[in-house]
Formats: sequence, structure tokens, C-alpha cells
Amino acid sequence: MIISSFLANIGKRDFLCNCTIHKGRLQYLKRQLEFTSALISKSHKGDDPLLQYVVNNSLREHPVLTKLWLRTMEDPKNLMMVAAEQAQFMANLAKLIEANKPIEIGMYTGYNALNLALVVPENGLVVACKINEVYVNISKPFFKEAGVEDKIDIRIKPAAETLDELLTAGKAGTFDFVFIDADKKNYETYYEKSLQLVRKGGIVAIENVLWGGRVINPAEDDLSSQTIDKLNKKLHKDERIDLSMLTVADGRTLAIKR
Repeated sequence: MIISSFLANIGKRDFLCNCTIHKGRLQYLKRQLEFTSALISKSHKGDDPLLQYVVNNSLREHPVLTKLWLRTMEDPKNLMMVAAEQAQFMANLAKLIEANKPIEIGMYTGYNALNLALVVPENGLVVACKINEVYVNISKPFFKEAGVEDKIDIRIKPAAETLDELLTAGKAGTFDFVFIDADKKNYETYYEKSLQLVRKGGIVAIENVLWGGRVINPAEDDLSSQTIDKLNKKLHKDERIDLSMLTVADGRTLAIKR
């Protein structure tokens, strides 16, 4: 499906309208796309020895994070979790910009929120947005064991409401880092509110921006893919930010507020 969408997209490009693609070149492009798609993964899928090599040679995981990771792997929906190597990258990014107040939109079992809480200063606070309490009872004992339960403020309600409350409370421009990994239909809303909340030089990180390749010519009935594709295109033209789209796992965009 990804290959056919890619080829359909190629066919629409102006510079190809009056020329013929050499068969060998076409086969090369197909192989390259297949290879690229194969790289879109997470280490805990357990199907990529190269990603396991990355984990074996770079992951420095707090013991409680390891325990939470193992508990999360017991959940049938564990592929929703940010991979350990990705969470470590974001924690290092938060350290690099000396983040004191991060926001996480979409907490799941709390692995990434715990990672962030472990790197912010003692007076730091992670605001973690969760739509319901389904996984909160899993998270809390690990937060307590790690000694950071007072550094994670779990807001159990629709994330847009939490963001609006923060803005109403005069918190615009006071946060350092926002990670968006929740319901895709509201991604643009989350982005706009997050951009208001972060300071100049702050980062809005957006997960799943490649969406398994479905962002290439999204199907008419695929609202999530359409929404992500629309947001990707919007960010490309957004002069309020500096931008990088990373081919990490299912794609991650880093939007740095100017």
C-alpha cells in the first residue's frame, strides 16, 4: 500500500509529466522505500536486531524505569509506549534545554513521564495529561518508588481542557517542552495550544508524524492520516518555529519556538 501510494504521488509531480522513469531507477526507488519503511519501528517490538544493538549500546535506564518497562510489556497495547531509546533521547533533549516544566499529552503507563521527571530539577514539574484513569494506577507506584511522585502532576481529563486551564491561569510562555502523543484527530489543537504554552526556544515534540507511511496520499476514510498529513504540511510552512522531522520509530517532529 505504501509503495502504490508513493508511486501515485510520483506520477503527480510536474517534473515527471513529460518524461519516462527508467525501469531500473523505478525499481531502485521501490527498494529504497521498502528499506526506509522497514526502519520505522520500536525496540520493544523485538523484530529488529539493529534496534536491539542501539538499546544494548546506548540505553542507560533507571532501575525503576526498567521495572515500569517490564510491567508495560504485560499490557496487550504496549506498542503505544514510546520506546526506551526514544524516551531517553527526549529526556536528554529536556536536559539540553534545561527544561524545568515539561508537558506530556498522552501518558499511557507513564514511562516517558517518569523519564522526564527524573531529569528535571527538584523544583521541576511534569504536567501529564491523561484522558482516563485506566493506566494511572499502574503508573503511580513506580513514580513513588522512583521518588518523583511530587514532580508529576497527572491531569485526568481531555488534554485540550488541561491546556486551556494552563493558558487561562496565565501560564503561556512558561513551559519548556511538550510531547504530543495522543488522539490524532486533535493533533493540530494540541500543537497550537502547546506553542502558546512553551517559551521562546522551547520544544514541541510530536509523535507518529509518519504514521506507518499512511501520511502519503491518505485514504479518504482515514481521518487520522489526513489530520497528521495536514499538520505536517502546516508545520513545514509555519514561520513561528524551527523544524526537524526525524525518521525515528514512527516519525517525530521537533518544533522549536522562535
